[in-house]
Amino acid sequence: MPRGRYSLHDPHDHTPLGEEHFHCAPGPSGWRYVSQLTGPDGDHRGSVDLAIDELGRPIRLEANASSWQVRGAAIDGVTWVRSDPAGTEATEGNVPAAGFTGTSPAFLVATTRLLRLTPGAPATRVRLVALTDPVLAPRTVDQAWALRGRAEHATDSGPLVVDEYQVTALDTGEVHAVHIAGDVVLAAPGIELEHLETPPSTFEDQQA
Repeated sequence: MPRGRYSLHDPHDHTPLGEEHFHCAPGPSGWRYVSQLTGPDGDHRGSVDLAIDELGRPIRLEANASSWQVRGAAIDGVTWVRSDPAGTEATEGNVPAAGFTGTSPAFLVATTRLLRLTPGAPATRVRLVALTDPVLAPRTVDQAWALRGRAEHATDSGPLVVDEYQVTALDTGEVHAVHIAGDVVLAAPGIELEHLETPPSTFEDQQA
C-alpha cells in the first residue's frame, strides 16, 4: 500500500499551495486513493477519497475543500452532487464524460487507468469533469493523452517502470508532461512527490 506526501504549488508562478498526504492500494474491484490536504500554514484544507473499478471508471468520489463537498460516480456519464458549506443546498450535475479531474494526483492516475494507453500510439481524447479550486466548482474539459515513453529504472526494491504522458488541453492547446510510476505521480504541473514509504503498486500487482 503506497503512502506518502506530495507538495502542491501553482503551476504558473510556483506559489506553494500546501501538501497532500495520501495512501492508495489496488483492491478486488479496482483501486482506491485517500488523502488529506493541508495548506502552507499546515492547517487542514480538504480531502479526497476516490475509488475506481478495474476499467478505471469512478465508482465513488468524495472530495472536500473550503467546506464544500462533492460526491460523484460514473452514472450515465458522470453524476455528482455538490453541497455548500452551510449544508443547506445541494446541486446535482450530470454530463456525458468519462471521469473526474482536479488538482489531486489521484485524478491523473485514474485517467491513465481509464485510457490504458500504449507507447507510441496516437493521442486519445477524453472528456472529464474538472473540480476547480478553491470550492470544487465543476467544469467540463476535453484533453488529449498520449504515452510518449516508458523507461525502467533500477532501485533497491527492484525495477521501477516510469511512464511519461503528454497531456494537451484541447480548449487552450496547452501541453504538459506527467510522469507516473504505477499508481504514484512522480511529477506533473503543480505536483512534486516529496516522500514515499513503499514502492508503487501496478495493475499487474492487482491481477497477480
